[in-house]
Amino acid sequence: MSIPQGSAPQWQPQPPPRHPRKKRRIFLWVFLGVQLLFLIWLISGIASGAGTPEDCGTLDKQTCNDAESAGTAIGVGLVIVLWAVVDVILGITYAVFRLARRP
Repeated sequence: MSIPQGSAPQWQPQPPPRHPRKKRRIFLWVFLGVQLLFLIWLISGIASGAGTPEDCGTLDKQTCNDAESAGTAIGVGLVIVLWAVVDVILGITYAVFRLARRP
């Protein structure tokens, strides 16, 4: 098969290949940042309860130590509960975001 003289095939430039967009994992980094902040808060809360209490007023040393330990346990428990609540809220937010982006 021969190509007629006046109708040579025209070369057309091909568009550059499209690379799929790299997924940005912003939510993952935000989630990990929140986890790190709560972990630091928890460790500092536990560490603040260690040692000997200084201002006990009229309480004896044993009662003062027990009261400080109870306060530390309550504080650590509240931080853990808040941590769990924030994680649930972040999880629900992520799920809603993913469902909204579905085609």
